[in-house]
Amino acid sequence: MTTVHPGYTLLDGPPDVADYLRLRRETGMSPKTEEQAEAGIHGVWAALRVRHDASGETVGMGRVIGDGGWYFHVIDMAVLPEHQGQGLGGAVLDRLLETIRTSTPPGAYVSLMADRPGQALHAGRGFTDPAPMTKGMTMWLDDSRG
Repeated sequence: MTTVHPGYTLLDGPPDVADYLRLRRETGMSPKTEEQAEAGIHGVWAALRVRHDASGETVGMGRVIGDGGWYFHVIDMAVLPEHQGQGLGGAVLDRLLETIRTSTPPGAYVSLMADRPGQALHAGRGFTDPAPMTKGMTMWLDDSRG
């Protein structure tokens, strides 16, 4: 447990399913189902959440998926709009990167996909656009299970 800014506490572990879904919805991220959230929050290498001490509310989160050896991907970086500007997102990202640095062999590769609002935060921590050497590619699988 780490105090990140007066009135906020950084906690190890992901938010619960309801908070995860609420954070995604209220920060403009794509919606997910409860089934996706349940599997996702338990299928991470590392996760943090930010608690607003006065209300007890979870107001931010960040997660890392990875193989534990060399490859890691930062996901679900989110802070509720009314709590932004307090350095909370930076504190989450810094702590996740420190966890990777101290818990894995040297030479880790860390990637992320940054939406426009988060690009300055990530660039300030040393993330760069790998183009033209590498091109990020994505695919959404169609839910054909009916």
